Amino acid sequence: MNKILFSIKILILLTSCLFLSHVSFASEKLQPFTLILDWFANPDHAPIFVADQQGFFTKEGLSVKIIAPANPSDPQKMVAANQADVGITYEPQLLLDQKQGLPLVQIGTLVDSPLGCLVASGNNIQSLKDLKNKTIGYSVSGVDILHLNTMLHSVGLSEKDVTLINVNYDLTQALMTHKVDAVLGLMRNFEVIQMQLAGFPVKVFYPENYGVKKYAELIFVANINHYNQNKVLYNKFLQAVQMGNHYLQQHPEQSWERFSKNHPELNNELNKRSWFATLPYFAKNTAAIPPKNPNT
Repeated sequence: MNKILFSIKILILLTSCLFLSHVSFASEKLQPFTLILDWFANPDHAPIFVADQQGFFTKEGLSVKIIAPANPSDPQKMVAANQADVGITYEPQLLLDQKQGLPLVQIGTLVDSPLGCLVASGNNIQSLKDLKNKTIGYSVSGVDILHLNTMLHSVGLSEKDVTLINVNYDLTQALMTHKVDAVLGLMRNFEVIQMQLAGFPVKVFYPENYGVKKYAELIFVANINHYNQNKVLYNKFLQAVQMGNHYLQQHPEQSWERFSKNHPELNNELNKRSWFATLPYFAKNTAAIPPKNPNT
């Protein structure tokens, strides 16, 4: 009897050792992969975090490190310098970066329609024409200013009819404290909800309704040279995100519960509302936009 028990213990021990060595071997086979977000982690990145939560990256053989940048301009620079495999940026911004010579290419899409908008105080602004002789706050000149010009032009105004003020990423507070009459670049699925929760009256103007061509708000970019050499790796990443979005759409409540537990600092009413408000904006096909060589 003792010999039988001893044999069973040895068998269990050997099985455990084989299992642990298999797990260790499997983890060693995972390909390190770095993703840098466009800004701090938030519901805009839901399919990515769901892919991580559900083990879809691991299923594709990837060990993905998700980094929040110190500055929104970091993703493009880090990816161009091969300090990250993939970065999240904005479609209009990519065009500017390519013109400046950064070796970047779009490899996929996270949010395939605009989220950014122009937001004004609902107390004294009811139409775009009401912005004449008013002050508009912004954080980064470039794409947002180009969109503003197009929007103003659609109602017979121009940049000369308004006063632009750089408020250094303090857009929400600048508007709510009446330092400016309107602000550029707020997200319709986040800051607008934030101000509504605070009881601040807002008037929202969507760029696509005022002459701005529809664009993808958030896209995945890679260094074109690295991408051309590692297409299989990037396709695995996009496939995992695709699976994350599919699971998210099927199980939004469960996905939120797990995300909020994993990120307790984001577990509040604002992020919860934003989570569900953003669901319709995620690209149904993450790899829908084919890569284009920025040099052609």
